[in-house]
Amino acid sequence: MTANKPPPSLEDLDRRLREARSKHDPAKADPSRATSIGQALRLATEMASAVFVGAVMGWGLDELLGTRPWLLLLFLALGMAAGTLNAYRTAMRLSAAADKTDKDGGPSA
Repeated sequence: MTANKPPPSLEDLDRRLREARSKHDPAKADPSRATSIGQALRLATEMASAVFVGAVMGWGLDELLGTRPWLLLLFLALGMAAGTLNAYRTAMRLSAAADKTDKDGGPSA
């Protein structure tokens, strides 16, 4: 027969849990890399989609009105400007959010 061992104390269990959690602490991982890649892809997609929409609108209007290539060039330039403005606004918003997180004592990027 085996002797009955007393169950481990709660303090011992708490100590072991803290050790295990410290080894697998998600705060030690670098989430900023994945987040930064996602943000960069978002900005690039916003710029590319604005340019694409401008080009399609210009091409369509050129076909409709017979003004080839002037409206294509105009709307392509407008799409570039809109994409740049959207990317700038998004970057400023993300920067402000990162600054707020840093000031609040959260994880820094």
